[in-house]
Amino acid sequence: MGRELARSSFTRAERQQYRGKVHRCLNALASMLRDGHFAEDTESTTGLEVELNLVDQRLDPAMRNLAVLDGVDSPELTSELGRWNVELNVPPRPLRGEQGRYLEHHVLDLLAEIEKQAGSVGAQVLTIGILPSLTERHLVADRLSPEARYTALNEQMLAARGEPFLLDIDGTTSNGQAPEHLHMDFDSIIPEAACTSLQLHLQVPPDTFAAHWNAAQCVSGVQVAVGANSPFLLGRRLWAETRVPLFLQATDVRSPELRNQGVRPRVWFGERWINSIFELFEENVRYFPGLLPVAEDQDPQAELAAGRIPALEELRLHNGTIWRWNRPIYDIADGRPHLRVENRVLPAGPTVVDMVANAMFFYGMLRMLTQDEQPIWARLPFAAAEQNFSLAAKDGLYASLYWPDEGWIRPADLVLRRLLPLAADGLAELGVADAVSGRYLDAIEARCASGRTGSWWQLRAVETLERRGADRITAIRGMLTRYQDWMRSNVPVHTWALP
Repeated sequence: MGRELARSSFTRAERQQYRGKVHRCLNALASMLRDGHFAEDTESTTGLEVELNLVDQRLDPAMRNLAVLDGVDSPELTSELGRWNVELNVPPRPLRGEQGRYLEHHVLDLLAEIEKQAGSVGAQVLTIGILPSLTERHLVADRLSPEARYTALNEQMLAARGEPFLLDIDGTTSNGQAPEHLHMDFDSIIPEAACTSLQLHLQVPPDTFAAHWNAAQCVSGVQVAVGANSPFLLGRRLWAETRVPLFLQATDVRSPELRNQGVRPRVWFGERWINSIFELFEENVRYFPGLLPVAEDQDPQAELAAGRIPALEELRLHNGTIWRWNRPIYDIADGRPHLRVENRVLPAGPTVVDMVANAMFFYGMLRMLTQDEQPIWARLPFAAAEQNFSLAAKDGLYASLYWPDEGWIRPADLVLRRLLPLAADGLAELGVADAVSGRYLDAIEARCASGRTGSWWQLRAVETLERRGADRITAIRGMLTRYQDWMRSNVPVHTWALP
């Protein structure tokens, strides 16, 4: 939700007007899908967003995002919810040939520029799913970024909830240690800023959107297990990918009574396979009230009647306040409307090479899964896909996931046996150079063979330091110091040595 807003309060009449405009946008989208208004490019175009943490010399969050933005003259860098966050938006590109390596180098160059500016204001950059040095004193309302859109979002979500946001997360463990527990109230949405993610975009034509979204839902659990990098929150050892329950709870505007009634959360996996992108937008409109009811002057149906492409601003704004793990995107580029799947399940980090490897693995899998005559989603119950996602977030590579023709299987075995060859074939079909495919898929293979994800390394590093006598906070700082050194080396996480 990156749109600027001029204010944070709204009248009843404005809410009513906004609802009407959202419905007009939805009708216009239906007409556009029916009449073939969308780009039909045959070459897959990808995009990437990375949310970054700014830290000080002690590796505590550094509230310097506006100072960093002021010094980096790039439209690819924007603010994020917390004052210690910025977001890097990499321009879309095809996958063919050497583009994967170019993407890696481009992100490294941008990070170097951001790091230079951050250094000039006493900060450093860290790519990690949840910054483990965050404490309660950091997660207060005045640490929200000062832009009006974040103020409005915070006020509207607080008003919708009517009580503090509750974080209630039971930890899980695979090494015999007692599980830890986080139970804490917050008077703002600031805990959401603790979630820093890698977001993957894939532009697809309307007639294949449903297949791509369904396939992305199927593999989300595997992605999380292989890419987990968020085991700590507020000093507690929790899930392998704690971002998943944190994001849900930090944005949950439902009271317990509404949850008991089955009202959907705004961070949502979904509830069924789809046949068209329209179904996802229609669900958004049907199930979720507007949080930021800003209505523009443009009439989308009048624009269509005049032969112009409507912006669908209200529908897009509404979509930006519903955080599906795989989100539908309507956008316009060079005067042409297009559709994208935005895959939001992965954490940031550990390194750029790891993030590009995660991206290439995802794109390769989707290429082949969407071409299968017996698609995986026809054989995998939707509830099983959702359960896989939750199990993988809890236990990472130690989870057991359900997969057709395999039954219950560990994620690493599923990847090595079935999905990695599939991804390799998919990248070959997309025209990715063999050396590029090999570089990134080899990193996924080694990560699964060794069991060493970012989450695994963080946990083992902290345990090692604790066994030497460090308390939890000291061990986390020691782990982060080493994490940052390895992150800057840009070598895959499975090769990182423990302290």
